Amino acid sequence: MTDHNLLANAVRALSMDAVQAAKSGHPGMPMGMADIATVLWRDFLKHNPRDPHWPDRDRFVLSNGHGSMLLYSLLHLSGYELPLDELRNFRQLHSKTPGHPENGITPGVETTTGPLGQGLTNAVGMALAEKLLALRYNRDTHTPVDHYTYCFIGDGCLMEGISHEACSLAGSFGLEKLIVFYDDNGISIDGECADWFADDTVGRFEAYGWRVIRNVDGHSQSEVQAAIENAREGTGQPTLIQCRTVIGFGAPNRQGTAKAHGEPLGEDEIRAARTELGWTHAPFEIPDEVYSAWDARAAGDKAQRAWQEAFEAYRGEHGEAAAELERRLRGELPGDWQEMVAQLVEQGLAADKPLATRKASNAVLDALGPQMPELLGGSADLTPSNGTQWKGARAITPTQPDGEYLHYGVREFGMSAIMNGLALHGGFIPYGGTFLTFSDYARNALRMAALMHQRSIFVYTHDSIGLGEDGPTHQAVEHASALRLIPQLDVWRPADLLESTVAWQAAIERADGPSALLFTRQNVDALPHAAEQVGDIRRGGYILFEPQKAPEAVVIATGSEVPMALGAAEALAQEGRAVRVVSMPCVERFLAQDADYREHVLPAALRKRLAVEAGVTQYWRGFVGLDGDVLGVDRFGESAPWTDVYALFGLDQDNVAARLRALLG
Repeated sequence: MTDHNLLANAVRALSMDAVQAAKSGHPGMPMGMADIATVLWRDFLKHNPRDPHWPDRDRFVLSNGHGSMLLYSLLHLSGYELPLDELRNFRQLHSKTPGHPENGITPGVETTTGPLGQGLTNAVGMALAEKLLALRYNRDTHTPVDHYTYCFIGDGCLMEGISHEACSLAGSFGLEKLIVFYDDNGISIDGECADWFADDTVGRFEAYGWRVIRNVDGHSQSEVQAAIENAREGTGQPTLIQCRTVIGFGAPNRQGTAKAHGEPLGEDEIRAARTELGWTHAPFEIPDEVYSAWDARAAGDKAQRAWQEAFEAYRGEHGEAAAELERRLRGELPGDWQEMVAQLVEQGLAADKPLATRKASNAVLDALGPQMPELLGGSADLTPSNGTQWKGARAITPTQPDGEYLHYGVREFGMSAIMNGLALHGGFIPYGGTFLTFSDYARNALRMAALMHQRSIFVYTHDSIGLGEDGPTHQAVEHASALRLIPQLDVWRPADLLESTVAWQAAIERADGPSALLFTRQNVDALPHAAEQVGDIRRGGYILFEPQKAPEAVVIATGSEVPMALGAAEALAQEGRAVRVVSMPCVERFLAQDADYREHVLPAALRKRLAVEAGVTQYWRGFVGLDGDVLGVDRFGESAPWTDVYALFGLDQDNVAARLRALLG
């Protein structure tokens, strides 16, 4: 049997060589955690390098993603499609080894990590997904869902506040198949972190309801192995394994110091490390015996075949459940999805009463939730206000672990990153709600969802100064525009029940990225829609009202401001002025349309344009041009009933009409 130290040193050598070749990177963590990773990956991790998407594989998350060469070395040595040349091209343009691990770029990378704490939180979502799927689909001796989630973290992950949000929830949810390895080396970029990170870290996790295995020597094969075996025994709790390690282990002059953390070791120190470790091979040279000992393909094939055989037996006894599980894991919508949507669209077309779009959203969820087991909702402690719990949805609690709804508590950032973990795992379309103004807390998780092209749906209610009495701390002003700046995020601000239905339909059907759905607190008048307009709503922007003669101007509006724009255009029509009304529920979808459609809705020759939205005006300048105008809110709001606040800022039909008259001259 090949010596453990030799196998771990192969990881160290590849890591320090790749960082040196790139002239940038982080060698310290890979060298310090190589022993832990070697034990986990060779003796415990259930995976198949030939099929990185095998549904019942164990998930491995490198939350301290700056140490990406650890993961790339493990993937390469284990037999994934990550050849040595890719390691040589670490951090280079278009390589499969970017500076931080990226899901979808490198085979075997489960999630994009680097923003510290989010990988850990994604892992909580993955472990939660495993538990919920197992509760729904496992039967007696049949366990088609039965895998672990392993996560590596460092001090930085635990300094980030999101770690508290996520780990507190993991303890509450009893995620016993989540095992986290804490790289307790006491070093961060700024040096020894005891002066600014003096927490009783393991005590903190015990307070969360975790099992903690303390003071494991992270460089002892036997201690790490015993700790993992202990962690897998199952006590109804997630497990934190506190691993005492030396950062940059093996580099004699830099190990244990901040100099090992985030810069190449240098040629002299690498030579010294090779001597210290007894590694006699040239850079990027791995002996055949090491490759052979690391190769996990045969074992992975065997494990996956055994699972597939067991799944076929499961299918034979529980065919309906097996078919549903497979459909969900493929990310396919139910077979009657179009019929569900058609019924909702009919209701939207028939609606004629004022309704808050948050209530319109809730009505959509009431219809879809009971028919879509993959739709897993939640709220950051604002369920009654967000309207995110559909009728009959059971909340997940310690005594009812197999529900359909999550009370995330006041944890907007944690909720959003857990949703990303649920989406990454597969089998779920997660959505979660809070007030729009609190999207700021969670913004980086939205960015990560967009970067990873994940189908996470972020529900934001109380979308403007229309929130009213709670005042400017809660009134979203800049948030809609700020969200629109995130690439690959669809931002929907629908105006009524029909547009809200289409927004939900588009978000659920979108398999290549996240959506943010922005809903009002206040009632909004139903719009007069024709059936043929439904398809155009999906295109993000459409002509809601066309005057009888050629339009002289166009007013563009979103959400709660669409009815006032429509009313103003109709009033001007009585004066003989022709104004087109364009509803723009999703700018991103509109801009993705072909040039002919965009020209049809907003002709270049129609230069007299007014945009109306209860938020900052700067975003809309690109739509109205130098000859246009924007009616919005360029300061923080006020605490008062929403009608008074809207009146203060001139957001009403009369002022829209006045601004249009000024444009028309």
